[in-house]
Amino acid sequence: MDITDEETASSSDSIELESEHCHSITVEADKAVVGFIKVSDVIDIYNLEILDHFDLRQFKGFYKIQEKQAEVAAADLSGEEQEPSSTLEERETQMTEAPCKKYNAFCIRFFLTKKRFNLRSVDCIQYMFQLFPYLDYCIFTFDLPCAEFGFLQNFLRVPTEPTNLSPCALYIFHRSGLGRVEVRKAVDSDRAAVSDLVKDLNCNKSLLQDLDSFYNDPVSVMLQGFVAQMDTQIVGILIIKDEQDVDYLRAHYNIDNYIQFSQYRSEEHAHIRHFVLKPFRGLLSKHFFKEVLRLAHKSCLYYRTYPSHCSHQDSCVDPLDFVLNYAVPISPRKQIIYPLEELGNDAPSIRLTEEQAPFALSLICRKFLVQPRRNINTRIVVVGASDTGLSFLETLCLRPNLKFNNLALVSTHGFPGDCDHKDIGFLSTSHAYNSKDLALIHSNINVVKGKMVSINRKSKYVLVSGVGKVPYNYLILCTGLQYSVPNLTVENVRDPSNDQLQPQPTEHTNPGVVPSNLFTLNNVHDCMAARHWLYAKFLDQKDNAIIYGDNIDVYISVETLLSLGIPGSRIHLVLPPPEPAVFPNSLVENAVAAALKVANVHVHRDFVLAQMNSDEHPDRLTSVTFTNDSEPLHLQCGVFLNLSGKEIDCDVLESIQKSLLLFDDRLVIRATFLTTDSSIYGAGPLTRFSHWYHSDEWSHANFNSKEVGQDLAETLLSKLDAIVENLEEESPVEGRLIPIYKQAKIQGGKLPGGFNFLHVTKPSPTTARRPFTPTTQIVTGGVKTGNYFCIELDCNGLVETIICLSLEPLPISNYLTLYGKHEKLLGQMLRRYREGLLQDLYSFFRQRWCMPIFHDRYSDLEKELWEKVRLKDTGSQRVTEEDSDSSPPGSFLDAEGRATVRNVTQRFLANNKDLLPMFSEVEQP
Repeated sequence: MDITDEETASSSDSIELESEHCHSITVEADKAVVGFIKVSDVIDIYNLEILDHFDLRQFKGFYKIQEKQAEVAAADLSGEEQEPSSTLEERETQMTEAPCKKYNAFCIRFFLTKKRFNLRSVDCIQYMFQLFPYLDYCIFTFDLPCAEFGFLQNFLRVPTEPTNLSPCALYIFHRSGLGRVEVRKAVDSDRAAVSDLVKDLNCNKSLLQDLDSFYNDPVSVMLQGFVAQMDTQIVGILIIKDEQDVDYLRAHYNIDNYIQFSQYRSEEHAHIRHFVLKPFRGLLSKHFFKEVLRLAHKSCLYYRTYPSHCSHQDSCVDPLDFVLNYAVPISPRKQIIYPLEELGNDAPSIRLTEEQAPFALSLICRKFLVQPRRNINTRIVVVGASDTGLSFLETLCLRPNLKFNNLALVSTHGFPGDCDHKDIGFLSTSHAYNSKDLALIHSNINVVKGKMVSINRKSKYVLVSGVGKVPYNYLILCTGLQYSVPNLTVENVRDPSNDQLQPQPTEHTNPGVVPSNLFTLNNVHDCMAARHWLYAKFLDQKDNAIIYGDNIDVYISVETLLSLGIPGSRIHLVLPPPEPAVFPNSLVENAVAAALKVANVHVHRDFVLAQMNSDEHPDRLTSVTFTNDSEPLHLQCGVFLNLSGKEIDCDVLESIQKSLLLFDDRLVIRATFLTTDSSIYGAGPLTRFSHWYHSDEWSHANFNSKEVGQDLAETLLSKLDAIVENLEEESPVEGRLIPIYKQAKIQGGKLPGGFNFLHVTKPSPTTARRPFTPTTQIVTGGVKTGNYFCIELDCNGLVETIICLSLEPLPISNYLTLYGKHEKLLGQMLRRYREGLLQDLYSFFRQRWCMPIFHDRYSDLEKELWEKVRLKDTGSQRVTEEDSDSSPPGSFLDAEGRATVRNVTQRFLANNKDLLPMFSEVEQP
């Protein structure tokens, strides 16, 4: 490839007259022009405005260091303190006075090459620096959203904050990137240079201690240290440690999806203890990791990212982006909850089952360094940390071939995993995410703590309270529904009419001053605030605790108050009319009612909140009044827990309406999640489908929120990921059908009486005009004995409903895997029940034969078996699609087919013997 400088002016408008500050470059291959580049060391006003949005302190603001030192020296002589100019006006003045002396960078103004020569265009970089021998930085900006092309893989992307309003992405290349870097093992003489390199970083003492341990006895501490050196300067250090928990990582994370463990020895695994690299040397990261893997004789490097509230993060890693750019996030695996007493010596090793502090795991190996992830710079802003929003973000983060650089989550209280909230109580849970899942998501996104108060569709930004403008290319609205703060205006409670008894629609208005003892609980942060207040200001008092609402959360809140030691006689549960069906059946409802009676909890039915009084202290609620069809109910109030009136948040509603998005009681969307704005998507209970579909009985609220979020991510990826678009068939024209999802709706919590409650059911429409489908119930135990277990089977024998009410802790993850399974796969459960052999479902599912069914890869075994079955019976057509949906594998096989199924199953047990050691290994014939 030949590179030449244009000597004369071209007639084209894009090639201006050459000067010492501006050069045009042509790129030739086989005597044919394949590219054109224009560079200049005059940073124009447009580029100055762009640079003003970025934090360039780590690059010295693109100023020459010696000149800044000269300014400091001059300031010292004059006795006055001077700060380096950083505003746009001062930069313009400096550029006017001496454009090529003050600024230490030149910019690429125009870049054009044929697509197949994009990667070869890196040959031009050295030539460009030869044109400007007195400058150290090359700057390249391009408008967002724009796909990153091959040429930019050699540049360092300057990270931005979610509030950065620059319309462009900024890439830089430092002259030192043209030099040769040497990666070698650290020696004693490097310590002073390393100490100077990390002196301003957190955990630098931990790094230096590990470095000293490596110097003194590297074998016993299993540490290895490596440095990156350019010329005589040390610019980076990497300390790794042999991975001793490989089996634990493999058992708890889906590492097998990326590497084949059988091809690696245990000593080839290590984890990153410390990593430091000078910011403008970021392009060396890839070479640094490659050389360390070679010199250390390792194949896999792991890195753990712990949540902010966890104290286990003692690694010194700076900048973290340099690690994550070449690492692939590994999703956590769903764990089997083993009945250790029943299994005895056949239980898995304690090294695999013991609980460790939650962390996000990332993996670096050679193939990821050879084929790095493709960077996506599109700004995607998600409003609302709901299950739908988190699922959407998780799906994007786990794409192994894509790296999303500008994912932002706008949440009122920040990220939900920022605090340890085990057993916080008050609210039901969908069991969608655990602490490991949340750690993975948080490590790959930016979090904006604040509340969305407006949407500017023209300028494409959302205004967040306390933060400012957050720009977007795509906006995802999934705030869900929230309990609303009661209107504190006084109503007339005399002679209440029947109309007053019906709960009125919540007014979407901001309340005034909210009393300090009034808690509207919507998320874990609200629950933690209420819990801390109760400990500090209520437990030792004698005032009443009033809980108001009409859903399962009010019962869970009652149990939470009882568990805190508050006597039931101080708790008043007020239920407004009409009372909906909160529980799945009357047995559970009666058990909860009996528990409330035993605890002496006061239950008031069919009452509507009418008045709230604060007496002399407007910041504290002292009494409340409710009405029904007979007489008012006056209660003294020490604390009021509000769990009524789930509606759209008033600020979200105002933002939607003022931005003129189509709204009809809910945000109106199409089947593809699009609103009336092609850049704004909606999902979750916040939305409803357009009337165009004639399916008012269905909305996202009827489905599993996590599954909805995954589908939303796949829909958006079809626009963003050119690779997916090339591999998949063209999307059909949007029809008149809405998507119907299949995963279960899940609800759980702890109810009065100490009952652990779990309800798993298939999605169903909100109206009652669904056709009747016969079901078969398998019920064991009872509510009085605290071991009630009910499973409902559909007409095909598939599990469609699970109801558990137990005084013992529930193995939730085990029971969730039962949904959608055929009863014959569950040990011929229906036949055993009818024969009287099945007396207790809890003990039935603690037997060792059930453990493979609870394994997270059991679904893969089912798919493989079905493929074998279909291939076996293709000629006879004995297995049809209808059969495959209603019967388990092996129901139609002859002796040879059953032998095939047996062999496949034995191979599955052998491959997973670390988690299923209760099965003896059978030699393959």
